[in-house]
Order: sequence, then C-alpha cells, then structure tokens
Amino acid sequence: MIEKRWIGPEPARSELVSGLTAPQLAILERRGLNTERKIEAFMDRHYGQETDPFQLRDMDRAVDRLEAARAGEERVVVFGDYDADGTTATALLTRVLSSLGLDTGWYIPNRFTEGYGLNPNALAELRKAGAAVVVTVDCGIRSNEVVESANALGLDLIITDHHLPGPELPPAVAVINPNRKDDPYPFKGLSGVGLAYKLAEGLVQSSGGEDLEQYLDLVAVGTVADLAPLIDENRSLVGAGIEVLNDAARPGLRALSEFAGYSQGSITSSSIGFGLGPRLNAAGRLADAGVAVGLLLATDGSEAWEHAGTLDRLNRERQQLTIETLERARTIALEESQSEDLLVVADEEFHEGVLGLVAGRLVEEFYRPVLVARIEGDVLRGSARSIPEFHITEALQACDDLLLRFGGHAQAAGFSLRVTDRQAFVDRISELAADRLAGLELRPSLVIDANVDFDQLDDDFMAFIDRLQPCGQGNPYPLLSTSSVEVRSKRTVGQGGRHLKLTVRQAGRVFDAIAFGFGDQAGALPDRLELAYRLERNEFRGAVSLQLNVQDLRPL
Repeated sequence: MIEKRWIGPEPARSELVSGLTAPQLAILERRGLNTERKIEAFMDRHYGQETDPFQLRDMDRAVDRLEAARAGEERVVVFGDYDADGTTATALLTRVLSSLGLDTGWYIPNRFTEGYGLNPNALAELRKAGAAVVVTVDCGIRSNEVVESANALGLDLIITDHHLPGPELPPAVAVINPNRKDDPYPFKGLSGVGLAYKLAEGLVQSSGGEDLEQYLDLVAVGTVADLAPLIDENRSLVGAGIEVLNDAARPGLRALSEFAGYSQGSITSSSIGFGLGPRLNAAGRLADAGVAVGLLLATDGSEAWEHAGTLDRLNRERQQLTIETLERARTIALEESQSEDLLVVADEEFHEGVLGLVAGRLVEEFYRPVLVARIEGDVLRGSARSIPEFHITEALQACDDLLLRFGGHAQAAGFSLRVTDRQAFVDRISELAADRLAGLELRPSLVIDANVDFDQLDDDFMAFIDRLQPCGQGNPYPLLSTSSVEVRSKRTVGQGGRHLKLTVRQAGRVFDAIAFGFGDQAGALPDRLELAYRLERNEFRGAVSLQLNVQDLRPL
C-alpha cells in the first residue's frame, strides 16, 4: 500500500455564517463555498432549477427532427452504450419517445462482437429494418466516418454524448454535447443519461407531454455509476432522483435493490455506486447489456425479478473474474513494465469486460497511469485509467495516428490499435508520461476536509453531512481527521482477517471504527494514532449509532 500524502484543511473563517461550527465551515470552504451566497445556493439547490435545455447547441435541431419523425410516423431507434450510464439513458429516452407517440425502438451493441459505440453494420441493419432516425446516447461523438456512412444510407443521426469531442464533430443532423467548443451550456459535467434527460426536457417543453420527474431515478443511477461530478445541475437531478428511487415505483430498480440488500427508503448515492451500478454494468461486461435495459423497461414484477437475478449472478461472476485477471495483470506489469511512469499490460487471456476495472485497481496499487488490453488476433482492445496528474485522453490524442479508435475523459478512456503498432504506441505514450510526470512526487493524496475532536461529533454534525448529499465524484463525502486517538481495542474481521475493527477514544468520547483493508496492520498498530475517516451511521439490530469509517491511519 502506497503511503498517502495528507493534505490538511485551511483554517475556516468561523465568522462566515452564523450557526455553523468551524469544522463545518472548513468542509464547505474545501468545496469552494466561501461566501454565504454560495453556501446557500449549494445547500438549497433543488429539482426545478435546471438550465433551459435549449441552451445546448443543436437542441432545437434535434427536437425539430424528432417532431418531424412523429408527424411522419417514422421509426426512431435509440442507440446506447453498454454501461450503466448508457443503459439508463437508453431506457429513459425509449420510454419518453414512446410516451410522446413516436414509433420507437432501442439498440445496444454487443461489447464482444461489435465493440463500443456506433458501427456501420448495425446502422445498416437498422436502416434495413425501417429506421429513419437514430438517436445515440452516451456514444457517437468521435464516430465521424460511421455517421458519414449512415448519411449515405439516408439515415438521420442525432448524437447525444458527453465524452470529449475530437477536432471535428460528426456530420449528424444534431450533435448535443456540452463539451463542444462552441457550446454555451454553462455546466459541462452532465452524464450520458443526463443529456438524454435534457433532450426529453426539450421535447416536452416544445410540444408538451408527461411529467419527467418519474424518470429521475434513471438519471440518478446512470450519473452516479458513471462517476459524473455531483455538483451544479447533477446535484439537483441526482438528489431528486434518489428520492424517486426510494419510492421504489420502477419494478426493475426495486428488484435490483432487493438483490443488492437495500431496503426501501435506504438508498443513497453510495448504494448506487457500490450496489446498483456494478450490477447493471455486469450485463455489458460479461454478456448482453440488453438484460439491463430489459430490467429498466420492465413493467411486470416477475419479469423484473428474473432480470435482477441474472444481473446479480453476472455481478458475482464479474467479481471473481476481476480478481483472477488482476493477479495475472499485476504479474505481467511487474515482470515486463518498460516504464517507471506508466504501465501497459496486454494478454490474450484477459477478459475484455473487466479491463477497466483491472486498470483502476492497478492505478490504486501503483499510482501510475495504467493501460490494460486484450490481444485479439492482430488487434489490441483496451481500457486506460489514470491519475489526476496525467490526462489520459489527451495522451491518446497525441497517439491518434497509431490508434484505430479511442475516446474518454481525463482519467478514463478506451482504445484499440493494431498489434504491429504496439511497440511504437508504448514508446510514445511512455515518453509522454515521462515528460508530463517528471519531477512530481507521485503519491495518492488524502484531502482532509476538517480537523475535529471526538466531542464535536454528534447527531447535529451528522445532520450537517446529510445536507451535503448526494456525495460522490466532485462532491466527496467529508473526510475528517482526529489526532491523539487512543486505541482501546482491536481485532481483525472479514475473510482472511482483511479488515480491522477498532474501539477508539479521544476527548472523552468513544467510537467504534472499521478500517477496510487494514487487517495486515493489526499486529504493529501503536496505542495512539491519527485517523482520517468518514463519520457514518451504523444500524445493528434496529439500533442506530455513529461510527468511523477509517480511510487511513498513521502513528503519532
């Protein structure tokens, strides 16, 4: 385990807002909320404050084309990605278009036989089957040649995608992406399902239709699962979506929640990130993402339960496959790595569905950019995960002449290339990493929001944390630190004693604490520590108490 660098908070200005303690103000200031106006806007943001969808470039063109399709009784197909963001977006837009009277179908490519995103064969088949318009969700922004081939078939494409565009936009009827250089939309962090929702908003705003609030559970699940930042517009959409999710009106998500062990009313953003999202993603990783879409579109409880059971089984298989692939990838990385700054691992035995997960685990372990690929004949197909210091998609852009396809975000991307170009690619991207990471101390950072004493931790403090929800990417769960903590008791728990259970005391207060993954430190643990932790509620046999979820510890 790489030793983390703790970044402490700046002293909070306790006079900023009356009624808040210094640690609470420090938590807010860490999020850039340093005036009373900003704090009020953040705390009071709610559904209904979203930006007009027609501020998105090409929204008017997309709405006009879909209204023409309805008037002309043309067939419209929603074309999605196979991850949780893509499947929720597909289900949402399919339902909304159908409710507005459009002849609507959906299509998601198979990861293993078709690969990511738009492909000409699928579009040709859709055209042959009668489709006149294809609306992409969560894909298509770099599919210029495929869009050109679709145009030649007389198929109109509307692209909605939140991934970073290339130098030129695809020649579609409309390209909706807030990350376009010419797009005035103020918030750039919408997910794929968030953009699908904005298109639905535009349609309903233009021609009327049903209340869209019922679809916010899908927006919440896709947005959180895709690690979109939970700030600004996403904060209100996800917050309201979690309320809809806890009402358990959608049979598919209700069934999936039960398989994940969540009771009605208990779901949070963390439940989505660790329970619902991975199960939805498992379909596209190991089998056919259509199972996930089927679950989300299900109106019958028994059908939903069957789909949820399949997803739960696939997720267990995915977990085991990830462990096995990670062990193999780690061995190759240690034996064959050609760079100290970046890891590139490729093997014919890797399962394509878990490459991104394995890359992410290796980033956590080595704190370096990692590319993991499967060798399929004369082609490598892979996933990349990175650290904040290295923009992986920009690096891939600098290697575009060696790549068949690529796309993604700052810290996550997908790519493919010919085996014959492998060494040239590894050499170039390794050189880029060496140049951009030169002189940096590459250690993961632990950003402490506030230093507190245990006697400051009470139900009021927990209620303050609740007001910061939903927490996640861009709005992390508050991380607290406390010094001079006395260890009263310790024991290992979990399979193989992987985790550490503690009873700790400071400032006259005693708390239970759990430190996941720290079981190997039990023997050498000193009597006094400094802890970095999250304050959480723990429910056991009907009794609710506060406990510490330890993220790191260090001896005094």
